[in-house]
Amino acid sequence: MKRKFGDRANWRRISRRRFACRYVESDAFTGYITLYTIYNLKEPLWKNYGNHTYRIADKGYSWLQYFPHNSHYIVTAMFDERNEIIQWYIDTCKTQGVTEQGVPWFDDLYLDVVVLRNGEVFLLDEDELDDALTRGDITKEDYQLAISTAKNVMKAIDAHQFPYFLMSLEDRKRLFDNGEFRRKS
Repeated sequence: MKRKFGDRANWRRISRRRFACRYVESDAFTGYITLYTIYNLKEPLWKNYGNHTYRIADKGYSWLQYFPHNSHYIVTAMFDERNEIIQWYIDTCKTQGVTEQGVPWFDDLYLDVVVLRNGEVFLLDEDELDDALTRGDITKEDYQLAISTAKNVMKAIDAHQFPYFLMSLEDRKRLFDNGEFRRKS
């Protein structure tokens, strides 16, 4: 199982970035929200989904990430240089927490859900989840947790009850300015 950090400090592709983080408690969301803004990188990151190829990391791109309190998934909304959504990436996770330096982290459970801006939904990395179980990197309980979490997320998406789509679009405009959290008036 791999521990992933919201500040992506070890991401060698990126040479200049800004990381902002805030803990939020509201009726709509409780947990950490982070913004990772890319200013310079070695090369863009491209991903293929179905018959399409998408650029998900490049100069001027930003990733707004939600670490919902007491949940087994992390939501990343990926925006291009015009602050237009590219995709939402939902990682299943066993646990999550925060470092002494205030950086949110999660223990990745391999299985992911991607939702493109056109509404297409993809379940990814089932093979990685199976391999992790076979290797003994995760337990049977971890395996079942990943599957049930992904199924519940996909059910909520299908029922139009997954709040992070609209929330991320609103929060990107409302909470952030040039990679920094806006001050509340």
